[in-house]
Amino acid sequence: MNRRTFLAASAGAAFAAAPRPWPLGINTYCLRFQRWNDRQLFDYCVKEKLDAIFLQDSIDAGTMDPKHWAEVRAWAKEHQLHLETGGGPILPRTPAERPKVVATLRKNIERAAAMTSPIVRALLAGDRYSMPEGTVEEHIETTAGILREVRSQAVDAGVKIGIENHKELQAWETRQLIETAGKEFVGSYLDTGNPVFVAEDPMTTVEELGPYAVSFHLRDSVVYEHPDGVAVQWVPLGEGTNDFKAIVARAAEILPPVHIYCKPITARPPAVIPVYSPEFWNKWFPRARTRDLARFLALAKKGRPYDKPHLLADVAGPRERYMEALKVQQLEHMDRSLGYCRKVLDFGKRWRT
Repeated sequence: MNRRTFLAASAGAAFAAAPRPWPLGINTYCLRFQRWNDRQLFDYCVKEKLDAIFLQDSIDAGTMDPKHWAEVRAWAKEHQLHLETGGGPILPRTPAERPKVVATLRKNIERAAAMTSPIVRALLAGDRYSMPEGTVEEHIETTAGILREVRSQAVDAGVKIGIENHKELQAWETRQLIETAGKEFVGSYLDTGNPVFVAEDPMTTVEELGPYAVSFHLRDSVVYEHPDGVAVQWVPLGEGTNDFKAIVARAAEILPPVHIYCKPITARPPAVIPVYSPEFWNKWFPRARTRDLARFLALAKKGRPYDKPHLLADVAGPRERYMEALKVQQLEHMDRSLGYCRKVLDFGKRWRT
């Protein structure tokens, strides 16, 4: 048996031995084209016999109304759905914005606790282009300071702040943020879709952040070589370049008990990560680790462009004229992704009955 065969066999054995079934939910952002309110999203989860729901970027008119929070809590209890939720970026663009950012984070903690969510999602910035001037170290320290400012409120509320690894930091830097702020009340909202946008193999992300995970979100990507670097594109779960059996096997070894969320964000065009450009590394990732880049490039060598027919929404021009088709596609992509989670990865409990 050669080394490659041995590693593949080991990963398969670990997957087979993983504690199952893991509870399965969806991240509601993946259904954003439907324009559903929170009640409709709950109804969808009930129909699909899911175990959990992650309310992310809710468009419900009552999103920040305490009366609505009580309604959501009641729906979750009625349907025995585990619920998680949270907010958005917390790195202020200017020092003057800091009080507003802190106030919003405090409100999101209050909202999460009222809904009985054990975590409140947050992230440093939307992407690397959204960060203000300054070094990564400075941004980590600023964000950690904001987190420490709300520590007592989070602890008293019994919630952990889950930092999503997004499109601005690599996983080891996100881990540094968690450790700097305080891992007793800050953890990882672990996402497998964003790593490719920071030139990182999702397996690296799982290994770096898995021990700190408070929530686990699965998203797939095609990753392939391109003349200007490496192209990446999100696709339905199980249709990309990632080996999710191996990822889940590794997660089973190092993650604490968490809920898994199916999170296929599709209808976006490919993006090219300019990994051969010195400017890319000097400006955005001057502290990047060569072993992580090598692992990402190896992933790209295995990949191919996505060749299944699909509509793209995030391109120039009006999309409302084909929004109904996008809605149908989005539900179909979610259905295929949930099917993969259940039939291939063996996730979920309620659907079995």
